[in-house]
Amino acid sequence: MNSRLIGLPVEQPPTLAAKLHTTAESAVEDLIARYQTATDFLRDQFGAVMDSGTAKARYRAFYPQVSLETSSYAKVDSRLSYGHVAEPGRYSATITRPDLFSKYLTMQLGLLLQNHGVPLTVSNSETPIPLHFAMLEGTHVEGSIEDRLQRPLRDVFDVPDLETTDDHIVNGVGGIGPDGFRALAPFTAQRIDYSLARLSHYTATSPAHFQNHVLFTNYQFYMDEFLAFAQAQVANPESGYIALVEPGNRITTSAGEAGELTAKLPQMPTYHLTRADGNGITMVNIGVGPSNAKTITDHVAVLRPHVWLMLGHCAGLRNSQSLGDYVLAHAYVREDHVLDDDLPTWVPIPALAEVQVALEQAVASVTNYSGYELKRIMRTGTVATIDNRNWELRDQSGPVQRLSQSRAIALDMESATIAANGFRFRVPYGTLLCVSDKPLHGELKLPGMATAFYKNQVAQHLQIGIRALESLRDMPLERLHSRKLRSFEETAFL
Repeated sequence: MNSRLIGLPVEQPPTLAAKLHTTAESAVEDLIARYQTATDFLRDQFGAVMDSGTAKARYRAFYPQVSLETSSYAKVDSRLSYGHVAEPGRYSATITRPDLFSKYLTMQLGLLLQNHGVPLTVSNSETPIPLHFAMLEGTHVEGSIEDRLQRPLRDVFDVPDLETTDDHIVNGVGGIGPDGFRALAPFTAQRIDYSLARLSHYTATSPAHFQNHVLFTNYQFYMDEFLAFAQAQVANPESGYIALVEPGNRITTSAGEAGELTAKLPQMPTYHLTRADGNGITMVNIGVGPSNAKTITDHVAVLRPHVWLMLGHCAGLRNSQSLGDYVLAHAYVREDHVLDDDLPTWVPIPALAEVQVALEQAVASVTNYSGYELKRIMRTGTVATIDNRNWELRDQSGPVQRLSQSRAIALDMESATIAANGFRFRVPYGTLLCVSDKPLHGELKLPGMATAFYKNQVAQHLQIGIRALESLRDMPLERLHSRKLRSFEETAFL
């Protein structure tokens, strides 16, 4: 914004010179220091303006950035799906919350140094930090800011710019920017900040508590069961889990509780069973529908989880299925429509072998069925996801024909959306559903049946999901984050 249009000079923190780094640790320390300096400045100036009621300048600070330049065509290990750039050029990424992402950044930058042997440059970018994203988590500002300033906030501070907060990088339309740089990371700093704020809003928990392994469900019954499981794990010193975080950021450890539960459950209640290394389990009740499924995965994706799984209920479409049977999705029919503009429906969403094997083995382990006998309670096949909860009330000839042609065995409202967004965001994904009704065959749960069904089946289903995640946790990351999810031109960061 041109400050002359609003009659204020521009003030910003002291400019720091760019610095070369040959270790990931020093680069991350530099990023943290620059980000802290920038956000401290914005918060201090905002406090001064609110105290005085006047603004003497337009206040601006910039995100730090990390960049790499290489002229070598030398190929790195062709088995690697991340940690390197594909060709010579200049690459950069704006960085936010380097304190929150320190482990992730250290790993990604370390791989770049290892694979290319050239130093990294840390500097200040040309992207302003919006005031909203510089505020400390949980900050509450009383009253109307504009009434206090007698002018719009955007005259004095930068505010979020949705025109530049998008998914052009992960959607594959990034290319070379006007500055001559390609993207190092799948998300820009302002896109990440936007999602961090949304996560706090939807889940009533801090993004800092999210773990690397995520379970999504569409029923609160699963959350109740997860809560009981998590409490038992935290009480067991041999479990490896150190804390349970509940909505409102109440933290329970073996030593006791700290904090208060939120008075009202958020839109997407979320619980975190944490480990010291971040490789615990986060579980989110996304509610019903593809819109919710897209919303939460759009935001969780910026945390770069190692895997997410959908555990939920579905309609069984085959007469041979029984209530309580499991469905392991190996393909998806996408009639959810929420991702059509970002990921066309002609794009196949492949099953990921590593996740499929982990889920099948977990089903076998928990149910004590194996081999051919496992087919008694589980079927692998296509899951159809739709956006009309009451599809059964319409003329069924069209939908049923499409479902039959696709070889679908189950239908729900979230699974294909979660898998498709996993594919789009390069987050390994999987789906294990439980048949809770069979509308094409007149089998609907009655109240008594539902009580028994939920009591017996939810606990087993959840145990299967947890066991699968714990198996995937032990898998080397280079196997889990395979090349299957990477396109022609990829960012070096995972």
